[in-house]
Amino acid sequence: MPELQDDLRAEITLAGQWFDHLRSHSKGRLGVTRASYGEGEQMAHDLMRALGREFALEERIDAAGNLYLTLPGRDRTRPAIMTGSHLDSVPEGGNYDGAAGVVAGMALLARWRRAGRQPVQDITVMGVRAEELSWFPAPYIGSRAAFGLLEPEALDRCRRPDTGRTLAEHMAEAGFAPERIRAREPQLVPERIRCFLELHIEQGPVLVQKGFPVGIVTGIRGNLRYRDCHVLGRYGHAGAEPRESRRDAVLAGVEFVYRLEELWSEYELAGKDLVATVGRFHTDVDVHTMTKIPGEVWFTMDIRSEDNAVLLEVDRRLRGIAAEIGARRGVAIDPGAFTNARPGPIDPALRARLQTLAAQVDIPAMPMSSGAGHDSAVFGNMGVPTAMIFVRNDHGSHNPDEAMEIGDFAQGLKLLVAAVEDLDGASAA
Repeated sequence: MPELQDDLRAEITLAGQWFDHLRSHSKGRLGVTRASYGEGEQMAHDLMRALGREFALEERIDAAGNLYLTLPGRDRTRPAIMTGSHLDSVPEGGNYDGAAGVVAGMALLARWRRAGRQPVQDITVMGVRAEELSWFPAPYIGSRAAFGLLEPEALDRCRRPDTGRTLAEHMAEAGFAPERIRAREPQLVPERIRCFLELHIEQGPVLVQKGFPVGIVTGIRGNLRYRDCHVLGRYGHAGAEPRESRRDAVLAGVEFVYRLEELWSEYELAGKDLVATVGRFHTDVDVHTMTKIPGEVWFTMDIRSEDNAVLLEVDRRLRGIAAEIGARRGVAIDPGAFTNARPGPIDPALRARLQTLAAQVDIPAMPMSSGAGHDSAVFGNMGVPTAMIFVRNDHGSHNPDEAMEIGDFAQGLKLLVAAVEDLDGASAA
């Protein structure tokens, strides 16, 4: 393995400038907004393309608009080392979610160019399109499209809420080729990728609470997402209807949510990974009033686990609970359809190597699960050896208060550099 170098000051300075550019060119009322297939996301891709030209990197843009910037290797027949992340954000979100991984990849390549080094195999930074579900209701649009996995119907079914236009329309408007994505034409071949390494901010409080600047991900939770859960009861007079004849949709819905939490506790006690969240929970504001027994309720559920079998088992059990409550209360509880993003496997050898390298370069790093989904999950499920580095970030993510310190980013970048140099050294051996 080549001697690991510690001097990243020049690259950290550049990274800070790139983060400032991203923030100032996508700043909204509260945070930043880089809409998928919108102006902000395109600005971020344009910045990375300009950096690619500055560093004399090879550029490719695929049919879905994903960006690939490559430092060519001495032996281009070898599978490439890939890194990167997404460049979109949630509405009025933070500056680092996703972007930190692409900035880290570009800083890595800037370092190699500054040193005048050429890797054994290609090293590619990928700027992924449309990772955030806020804009189109389908998971991992850019990375799944890259592997020919995006369902053709998603192109016409998914509409951006701020424009009302479809994913296909936005792709075409941006100059890409939705018809090739509709045909499930692969833009990436797994066999041509040696590994995928993604640096990302942590989106929860664990690293902050535990006092670690860096986390090494052990697994990426998959999810079930239910967008149209519905309880149908019967409207009635709030004062005149006795309890035994009521078909109260709110009380039935509340009981269902309580039973969901009981189920969650049961799995936790059994040592099985599970988290569950109910998002929207509402009556029809145009029909329901204070003096009516509520006849309808709508809600959403987001259920996550590292084990997809657990997710599917929970779905079966929840439908049984819905039927039992419905029969007893005289209502119909329908969880509706769900989308299933499978958990992302992390390569054990890559994960172990990251832990060893962190110790060698004196970076305090803790192993941890990823509660959020990431594009890495798609790579892992395609059989590409995959690993993730988390960087400490106060105040969580998906909000304007993301607070990644540049010093913590430097530690994450240092580990990413060590990993790529180690892999390249192993290639040369």
